[in-house]
Amino acid sequence: MGTNKRVLAVMSEWGYWGIELVGPLNKLVAAGYEFDFVTPKGKRSPVLPPSTDPTYQDPPLGVCVTTPEDAALVVAFEKTNQLDKTLNLSAIFPERPYFSSDNFLRQFEAYYEKRRIAQAKAVADYDAILLVGGSGPIVDMVNNQRLHDLVLGFHAADKPIGAICYGVATLVFARDFNERKSIIAGKHVTGHCIEYDYHDGTGFVGTDFNMGPPPYVLEYILADAVGPNGQYHGNFGKRTSVIVDYPFITARSLQCAHEFGDRFVDVLTKGLKRSGW
Repeated sequence: MGTNKRVLAVMSEWGYWGIELVGPLNKLVAAGYEFDFVTPKGKRSPVLPPSTDPTYQDPPLGVCVTTPEDAALVVAFEKTNQLDKTLNLSAIFPERPYFSSDNFLRQFEAYYEKRRIAQAKAVADYDAILLVGGSGPIVDMVNNQRLHDLVLGFHAADKPIGAICYGVATLVFARDFNERKSIIAGKHVTGHCIEYDYHDGTGFVGTDFNMGPPPYVLEYILADAVGPNGQYHGNFGKRTSVIVDYPFITARSLQCAHEFGDRFVDVLTKGLKRSGW
């Protein structure tokens, strides 16, 4: 599958959890894939401090969740210049106009044409997209119309869409504007289960921003989005939870990052369509 051997990683300008990028990235790079990176407005995504701190204790789990090995991998990645070339999603995909806009119909027609061109170029340039996790996606990825249009383009092209942790929430709201039905309806997915949710801080420890608890329970919105013919798998009590239900590859949280990368490689190189349940 795939001819360009390139993956587009979508990241938040409010921070990413280190190993949730570096884990799958290292597996895919080892398999011969190259990466580009994009954020909503082109600002370089900062690494969230707890994801490089092996002494950071996750409140819901009551243990240190960043291993020294993973912290070293992330620190090494951060020393490279790869994220300095971050692309600007707002310069690639158009913004849908307000219905109250002057000359709305012409603007709406122009939006759809520009979107068609942007989607066609993205699916031609990349074999897959990766929605990187951490707390940041809650702020500027989950309810991002341009990102939804990117995801919809890959979904329509039947190309792999990987998402980890709060990056998975983007899939709930990526919906055709006319049908308004989630693209994960009827699918098997995983994501942050309620037992893992923060009461406060949402992983922004060490930054000057704290939005408090997550604005939604990811487990609930995923379970609602997949509907009666799909299933949400929290796999609480199991160390990892990675689900492949093509074209989606979803992973619960940071502990899954390396396994997530392995399954991502399996999807791209071995044609894996279903695993994890």
